[in-house]
Order: sequence, then structure tokens, then C-alpha cells
Amino acid sequence: MIRFRHATRADVPAVIALLVDDVLGQAREEAELAPYLAAFDAMQGEDGNQLIVGEDQDGAIVATYQLTFISGLSLRATRRAQIESVRVTSALRGQGVGHLMFADVEARARKAGCRLIQLTMNTVRDDAHRFYTGIGFEPTHTGFKRVLDPPDL
Repeated sequence: MIRFRHATRADVPAVIALLVDDVLGQAREEAELAPYLAAFDAMQGEDGNQLIVGEDQDGAIVATYQLTFISGLSLRATRRAQIESVRVTSALRGQGVGHLMFADVEARARKAGCRLIQLTMNTVRDDAHRFYTGIGFEPTHTGFKRVLDPPDL
């Protein structure tokens, strides 16, 4: 059984380990913990921005996702839940943890008054694409990203 809860600062190293336990994360995450702790602290100060972890019966962090609630005017002022950084430990992939996770996502989104759950995923993640469409997500939009240079300080 997996229990989902709000992450604490002490959970950040385990979350980073889940990000690295991924073919894309291996190349883009770094070993230095300080930037991740600073980002976690910033997230804690932002209303509607939550880092959620899933822990197994032994208390090990085996899954994570970031949930952000967004109010907007489009779609008749639909409030939405944005999901990012979805990860399940490689040892448990394909064993139903993702289904449990998205049941948790939906419960939290409904409680926050959301009528839409949205997410983005890297296009090379074929397994993730199959999973998301299998649980009812539709690929309705094309996403774009633009990396910005760091600000001059």
C-alpha cells in the first residue's frame, strides 16, 4: 500500500533520487542539494503549489509529483490542476503505483475545486504516453518550452 502526503524538507533528497532514477533525469539533475532545498522552500511559500510524495509501508519514498492549482478565465473560469515531475521508483513501475497516484491527484484536485487536470510530458516517454491515455487523459494540445538565460545580478 502506498500513502500519499505532502513532502517535507527532509524528503527532498529522496525526491531528487526519484528524479535521477529516470533516463532523462540522469542527464539533467545535479548532485548539489542546495538549489533543490531552496526551490522546495520557495514552493512552500507559494499558495497552491504542492510537492507530494508516496511512501510504502516501510516509510520509503517511492513516488512523487508536483501539483499546482491554477485559477483562470478560459473554459468558463475553470480552475485547473497542473501536474509536473511525476515519478515512480523504477523498482515499482508497472505495478499500479501510477494508478494510485492519479487517484490521489484527482481527489486533491476535486477538493481544491478544479474541473480539469492537465500535464505535460516529454515526447520520448512512450510508456508514459500509453499510461496517461489509458487513464483517460487526451493529447489535446502541443506544448512549447523556451529556456531563459539566468538574470544578470
